Amino acid sequence: MLFMINSNKMFFFFTLFFKTLTPISSNSGLGGWIGLKINLLSFTPRITSPKNLLNSEASLKYFLTQSIAPINFLFSILLKLLMLNFFFQDLFSIKMNSSLLKKMGSTPFHFWFPNIMEGLSGLNCFILMTWQKIPPLILLSYYMNINFISIIMIFNCIMGVMGSFNQNSIRKLMAFSSINNLGWMMSSLMISESIGKLFFIMYSFLIMIMCIMFYLNNIFFINQLFNINLNFFLKISLMINFLFLGGLPPLLGFFFKSMIINFFIMNNMFLITFFFIMSSLIMIFVYIRIIYSSLLFYSFKFKWFKNFIKYNYIMIINFFSLISLSGMIFSTFFFI
Repeated sequence: MLFMINSNKMFFFFTLFFKTLTPISSNSGLGGWIGLKINLLSFTPRITSPKNLLNSEASLKYFLTQSIAPINFLFSILLKLLMLNFFFQDLFSIKMNSSLLKKMGSTPFHFWFPNIMEGLSGLNCFILMTWQKIPPLILLSYYMNINFISIIMIFNCIMGVMGSFNQNSIRKLMAFSSINNLGWMMSSLMISESIGKLFFIMYSFLIMIMCIMFYLNNIFFINQLFNINLNFFLKISLMINFLFLGGLPPLLGFFFKSMIINFFIMNNMFLITFFFIMSSLIMIFVYIRIIYSSLLFYSFKFKWFKNFIKYNYIMIINFFSLISLSGMIFSTFFFI
């Protein structure tokens, strides 16, 4: 990657990596606020590029929107220090949760997320969809308003599905898919922190594979999947990863989603279960429509247009994609 050549980008990358641990390990709200601010200031220079106007525009949008969330978080902490939360405890918990939801691009504060994703490179898209969600998710698990978060989870699933329709951009499609999966992440945190960590690790692993595939093939739009001379095994890997993202059995994504659905049913949360299952089915339909078109439609193969990808990269991507097929084995041993 090119970020290893530039010493400034390399410095901000390591600052971003290590300062994410500050809000996780802090035992006070003020330490969490400091970690969020340093996280913002270390990621904004990473997405700035004088050679690309889209990157500069995305960095400015990201800085403006993400500056508001830590301010609201700090304001909620100061109100709690004034002991006003004794009278307005639900109101302050909703305000603090809203600032964290804005930080990670959740509904109803998600409007900045797809637009910024459109102007980022593959590595920055991966960081924004995975690593940047760790501090707000951990802070949210410490102080969570269950009723408010339950409503937000339903809206996340609905908005992720609605935004995925009629999308031509791959990065915007992945952004709305991330919004949809964010509802599943918050629900897994409601069940158990260990299940939430496992779900987040597997989701990050999947997004890493997809970002590498799109980066190596220079794929930015969905119609490129129909016309480009992709390797057949790469198309199979793309199909497995898309179905993993939708949670189709027997893939590994279904294993975690089945645990969440089982928890909701056992706790008589049937309305949330209905929205989660319906949104997952519609997302699978969106992914299958893309996969069907890219695999089965006839496309011209131009002799002068070649994709030069090393064979080792193809083997590594296929190997990692086959890991998701082990979900049937995990689910079998889990429910024995």
